[in-house]
Amino acid sequence: MQTNRMEAFSDGVIAVIITIMVLELRPPHESSVAAILAVLPSFIVYGLSFLVVAIMWVNHHHLLRAAKRADTALLWANNNLLFWMSLIPFVTGYLGANHREPLSVACYGGVLTMTSLGFLLLQWTLAKQNGDSDVEILKFCRIRMKATLAMLIYASSIGLAYWRVEISYAIYVIIPAMYFWPEKRSV
Repeated sequence: MQTNRMEAFSDGVIAVIITIMVLELRPPHESSVAAILAVLPSFIVYGLSFLVVAIMWVNHHHLLRAAKRADTALLWANNNLLFWMSLIPFVTGYLGANHREPLSVACYGGVLTMTSLGFLLLQWTLAKQNGDSDVEILKFCRIRMKATLAMLIYASSIGLAYWRVEISYAIYVIIPAMYFWPEKRSV
């Protein structure tokens, strides 16, 4: 089975996710600086979520290049990732409306943790298809290390939200930034 249909489906789902997020943004009803400042948290959370979804899309695109076939395991791993990504608009809206509340901050971290876990599962499924090449094994190890680190740090943001929401917010900014740091290539 070819992977191009799976990739096209995934691209469509991700486009809908981004569309839903932007449609949830509500402009202020008044024309004042105070009104803009009141909706600013929603715009900031939207921007952060857009960046997270964009990073996931780019990495998903690169990861699927390694797919030899769209077997059942790969299709379900991909659907699992898309499910968790589809919850990002919900937690984005919830966090934007309740940006100082530990529960909304923790829920955001929970969905990002599960999305990262979904990405790891997809990566692991693809690695099983490509286990015969030393270069591919090394490439998948680098991807797995970064994704595992992101997942663990996102998971820590859940509990930290109940102590200091600011630390969780820092995590939500640091993880996407991590994907822009250049990697050392050994191969």
